[in-house]
Amino acid sequence: MIKYVLAALALGAAAGYLNNNFLNAIPNALVSDQLFNLSLIVLLFVFGVSFGLDKDAMDKMKRTGLKILAFPLFVALGSLSAGLVGGLILRINVAGAMAISAGYGWYTLSGPLIGQLFGAELGTLGFAANFLRELLTITAIPLMVKLDKYAPVASGGATTMDTTLPVIMRYCGDDMLIAAFSNGLILTLIAPFTIIAIASLI
Repeated sequence: MIKYVLAALALGAAAGYLNNNFLNAIPNALVSDQLFNLSLIVLLFVFGVSFGLDKDAMDKMKRTGLKILAFPLFVALGSLSAGLVGGLILRINVAGAMAISAGYGWYTLSGPLIGQLFGAELGTLGFAANFLRELLTITAIPLMVKLDKYAPVASGGATTMDTTLPVIMRYCGDDMLIAAFSNGLILTLIAPFTIIAIASLI
């Protein structure tokens, strides 16, 4: 599946480049807003159907219990700790590095927001780091799942409720749907507040 994901990403990037530079046949706003949102809605609908078809889904939720809430909080703490250590090693603004990690893979939010709060340089780094976090999750998931089936969920961060959810279910199993989706949802909700809170400390 990974090769198909990467092929689709490459073809999409090539199509976007050709459209912007030569064809101009499709407005950027149509792709970035309407088509992107529509694809996410369809994706979530499909996984909702998959959840509904699973006769043991409610039992799995009951067995998981508070772990659904605890796991994303540990992911958030791990991400912030990595940002702190990375900032010290690279000798960059430590608060900025932690804010970058607090994007949890949500690069379309973290790039502009960090740029506004910390400057253009860290904003660019925030976009790149969180984009690479999502890409690394997709490409390295066959290796990560050998360590633990929760490892790709932790790596995916906020993206596990949408873009990385298909590959997580493919390699980790359908029973990871609830854990992955709830992890992504909670991290998505807290990401902007975490970044702003870190910025308010400096």
